[in-house]
Amino acid sequence: MMVSAVGKTLLCLLVAVLVLFAVASVAYACPTCKDSLAGNDPEHANLVRGYFWSIIFMMSMPFLILSGLATLFYFEVRRARLNALAPAPVLAATAKK
Repeated sequence: MMVSAVGKTLLCLLVAVLVLFAVASVAYACPTCKDSLAGNDPEHANLVRGYFWSIIFMMSMPFLILSGLATLFYFEVRRARLNALAPAPVLAATAKK
């Protein structure tokens, strides 16, 4: 039996939705849960602190990566401009003539 491209796409979409619903209970741990942990159980203070630092780390990564790439490109352009302005080296063969 031959399945059309639309049928394959719908089948893949259906499987993806079923997997999403199957793992929804795993995705229950969200950053707002840290508030209820902190309010109800003071022994989970380290878990709450872990949520805090993981959020800070995830939010800072795009800025750190982009600033690192921008710095790299800045120094590469600067080096290329300095090399373009530098006088060409005199070869030993041309110096004898």
